[in-house]
Amino acid sequence: MTPRVRFAPSPTGYLSIGNVRTALFNWIFARHEGGKFLLRIEDTDKERSKKEYEESIIDGLTWLGIDWDEEPERQSDRLAIYEKYLKRLLDEGRAYFCFCTPDELEAERQAQLSQGLQPKYGGRCRSIPKEEAARRAEKESHVIRFKMPSHTVSFTDLVRGKVTFDLDLMGDIIIAKGLDAPLYNFAVVIDDEEMAITHVIRGEDHLSNTPKQIAMQEVLGFKTPVYAHLPLILGPDKKKLSKRYLDASLKDFKERGYLPEAMLNFMVLLGWHPTVDKEIVSMDEAVKDFNFKKVQKSGAVFNQEKLEWLNAYYLKNLPADVLAKQIAPFIPPEWVKDEKKFKEVVDLEKERLRHLPDLKELAGFFFALPDYQPSLLIWKGAPKSVIADNLSFVANVVRGIPNHERWSRDAIEKYIMSVAAEKGRGEVLWPLRVALSGKDASPGPVEILYILGKEESLRRIETALGKLDLLQ
Repeated sequence: MTPRVRFAPSPTGYLSIGNVRTALFNWIFARHEGGKFLLRIEDTDKERSKKEYEESIIDGLTWLGIDWDEEPERQSDRLAIYEKYLKRLLDEGRAYFCFCTPDELEAERQAQLSQGLQPKYGGRCRSIPKEEAARRAEKESHVIRFKMPSHTVSFTDLVRGKVTFDLDLMGDIIIAKGLDAPLYNFAVVIDDEEMAITHVIRGEDHLSNTPKQIAMQEVLGFKTPVYAHLPLILGPDKKKLSKRYLDASLKDFKERGYLPEAMLNFMVLLGWHPTVDKEIVSMDEAVKDFNFKKVQKSGAVFNQEKLEWLNAYYLKNLPADVLAKQIAPFIPPEWVKDEKKFKEVVDLEKERLRHLPDLKELAGFFFALPDYQPSLLIWKGAPKSVIADNLSFVANVVRGIPNHERWSRDAIEKYIMSVAAEKGRGEVLWPLRVALSGKDASPGPVEILYILGKEESLRRIETALGKLDLLQ
């Protein structure tokens, strides 16, 4: 049987890292097994579901390269299907209308807690005759409850092994607020059956929902999928993920300049280990190597430092032309007008990038005359006159680079380094680099000279000499 898995986000907010990790593991498993990965939008929460969130979900998955094999399903398009099954359960006496008020339910809950019992619905409305309940439901506020069987449910989880629950401890759960308003635990059972889902891969936080869903599957005569519950994502302190991380969505990471390759590599290692222990894992490698035996039961730690390192690694290893396109949305548009120069700057600076927008801060001096304090030109207390003489000498050398050698890195390096060897590396290279970049940390002066060109380089050296004149 061809495996069929689904990712079923609710469009009530932007995609969290936990949800994306779930989507990724489903997608990798489907691709590993030659199966199908389906997207289902669970939008029955009419008040909180928004089109912008649905669009963000689709955009985020597309950005990551997580593709689906059939047209996305939307629960809002399937209300008639849910109503059919709700009526069936009501007709068969497997579900019933409940008219208990919130105050009555809270009083019952407090009474159970005071006796040291696990709170559950006591079944007060179970005994109302069907005809009477149906008449009352036309006029009174109500919900629909599922009659929970009184037996244990066991299943073999691909991550956790055999798991057993006592259904008698759960009480009759609410499965709909009305015939046209199904709730999660009911709708997901219907959807998984109708969509022929064979494997349900989701977070550990859904583990307690699984016995409820299996109970409904048994009553409705549905097949039970194979379940796999992924470990929770923990904070660096190995405790529940803090609000700082919980509130961070995939959209946030994208806007902060993380690459999809880095995000995928980071998330695939949140709870899974490749056969060969390594930090850099491509999606092709993950698909080929994936096995649930390598998914850990314990929580997966969200290591921000590792994410930063991975992002810097992928930035550094992207071809300059590809990286330039990725960076373009984060920098002033005029920088991109000289395409050749922009790519050269990207290629030069990519070793120092940690996020795509970093280029704006690191390399702004390539595109505008830098401003800096004259004192920055001084190397370790050297006399101003020495620095000025060295810069003047360098300017003459730059002017005199023979035409037959062209304006090349090799030619620039040959002439500049010969001056540095003669007059002192620090006393020559430090003020030259500051004159060109206006920074105390930047690429070397040879690389900057080459990209700026002869005329612009000479203009900046002359500006630096003017600044030195202002020093006392």
